[in-house]
Amino acid sequence: MTAVLPMPDVAAAGHAPPRGRLLANFVVSQLAWFAAVLGAAHHRPVVGTLCVVAAIGWHLAVSARPAREARLVLAACLLGFVVETAMVLQGHVAYPSGQPDARFAPYWMVALWGLLAIALNVTMRWLRPRLWLAAALGAVVGPAAFASGVRLGGAQFVHAVPALVTLALVWGLLLPILVHLSVRFDGVHPAEASHG
Repeated sequence: MTAVLPMPDVAAAGHAPPRGRLLANFVVSQLAWFAAVLGAAHHRPVVGTLCVVAAIGWHLAVSARPAREARLVLAACLLGFVVETAMVLQGHVAYPSGQPDARFAPYWMVALWGLLAIALNVTMRWLRPRLWLAAALGAVVGPAAFASGVRLGGAQFVHAVPALVTLALVWGLLLPILVHLSVRFDGVHPAEASHG
């Protein structure tokens, strides 16, 4: 269960998006995250997922190269499906709704990975030159965000300690990978429009 990281210094990564775009990205991402988690908690996962899809659609509409950003979103969702399904199969977590097949991750959880992707080239851009920090933050913020979702009722820990340890390891590894992918599929900055 992902949440957007705060952004202390985007300029350090170069080509900082305008401040208004940063704020809008942060607010839209946070609202969509809450909608998805609370929707699942109240057995309305479709409603929350549609909010996430709308947030992603907005991001693509205001991006300089939406096709590149869409590829980043798709890559994040595919990665999220694999990771979250593995978490389900381990039996450490359970979900109240959004699982047409109990062997697979809930679709709203997969959508949250796409939501995270729309922050990578905007509010999380500052992590680009700091992959070691991305790993450290991922190991802390990933489990914390999931635990927040559990407190809101979007998920349940079956075995809390193994789940949190697994989440810390997974997010410590995957956030730097996602940041690296965001450089490759940066569709926010228009300067490279001729490259793809």
